[in-house]
Amino acid sequence: MTLIISMALSVAACASAPPSTTAPKPEARSYRVSQNASADVDAALERAGRSGKRVLLVMGANWCSDSRALAGWLATDRFAGLIARKYELVFVNIGMPRSGDGHNLEIARRFGLPDLPGLPNVLVLTSDGALVNPTTATLWRDAESRTGDAIYDELARLADLPA
Repeated sequence: MTLIISMALSVAACASAPPSTTAPKPEARSYRVSQNASADVDAALERAGRSGKRVLLVMGANWCSDSRALAGWLATDRFAGLIARKYELVFVNIGMPRSGDGHNLEIARRFGLPDLPGLPNVLVLTSDGALVNPTTATLWRDAESRTGDAIYDELARLADLPA
């Protein structure tokens, strides 16, 4: 009888455990297909030249969960202030490069990245087009598993990193 009561209490304890307090990560589908993505990047560089900011060029695709997660974080109020102060933001859709359906890959090559091994990619550019983060630009394939704090801290660091 004691065993039955113990088991019943254990089941009741599991059933009444509080729900997880982990908030869902934001997600956005910001990678639209542009008629001229190079012109979109040029416009961001021009705005950066006028404003004294850097360009935050995010290359990804809506089919990619890491791309959607990063775009989601960038769309939050928390990131809005950092972006408004430090960046001109532009998203570029690169399709599915590994399956042969990649587009706008010449944009990455323009800034010194011959290959994009995954999605998304985050290029931080000076207003004259110098790539600030050549060693980390293609290392965002884990964006979905990064915390908002980690992404924010990295983008804040890159905004102030000497060119």
